[in-house]
Amino acid sequence: MSYSAGVDVGSTQTKAVVIDENRNIVARSLLDTGANVVQAAENAFKEAIESQGIREEEVEWVIGTGYGRYRVTFGNDQITEISCHGRGAAHIFPGTRTVVDMGGQDTKAIRVNEKGEIDDFCMNDKCAAGTGRFLGAASAALDIPLNELGTVALKSDRGVRISTTCTVFAESEVLAWLGKGKRVEDILWGVHESIATRSKGLLRRVGIVDEVTFTGGVSRNQAMVKALEDALECKLNVSEECHYMGALGAALFAMDHIQSSRNPMAQEASK
Repeated sequence: MSYSAGVDVGSTQTKAVVIDENRNIVARSLLDTGANVVQAAENAFKEAIESQGIREEEVEWVIGTGYGRYRVTFGNDQITEISCHGRGAAHIFPGTRTVVDMGGQDTKAIRVNEKGEIDDFCMNDKCAAGTGRFLGAASAALDIPLNELGTVALKSDRGVRISTTCTVFAESEVLAWLGKGKRVEDILWGVHESIATRSKGLLRRVGIVDEVTFTGGVSRNQAMVKALEDALECKLNVSEECHYMGALGAALFAMDHIQSSRNPMAQEASK
């Protein structure tokens, strides 16, 4: 048995996924990226293969993706996270036509075809207001752990309106609402609604076509899932693999390489 792997080096976390020849996920890992990006990529890969007793030489091809993809020094190739998230989303949810990938520093709106190939995309790489960083600002202001924000926000009856469009001023506005006596859960739900509204605007630029799949680390936040579903007026595809979607897509591209190199004629005929 041979394997391929994808290593997604994000601004906040690094993910690694290993798949077998049947394209089943056999191992995964998730680590904080930290300051040493090269080390984070190496550690994530080693943790994934060691968790299942896979030898490094059994992994025939490794592809790096994410903002730190060129720092996956042991990898064989690099592919953009946009292509990888599209491919991974279509693999897990074959009906996917629109992907919203929300990470720590940016949000991407991606439209794909039935093969998971990119038709169009856009991203808010110049502003973090519609990203996980906006949630981080609220977390800091309210002194609530980031992974608990969604649970608290879902207790809200009515969210306050967050008017700022800048992460720099988000903490000030959150504290201002707190000073006016607003409940913490209502403030947090307002933050989630604000992010969802900005994400909807981004998605409209590529066209919102069912099915919509939510990927990236913020997809683990149930309040963010609900806020997006309310804003888009549709059900989102979300699974435990959504956090690993970029790494999965990279691993799938790596397996394409392995299998095409073994039988290039069959690969050409399938195009």
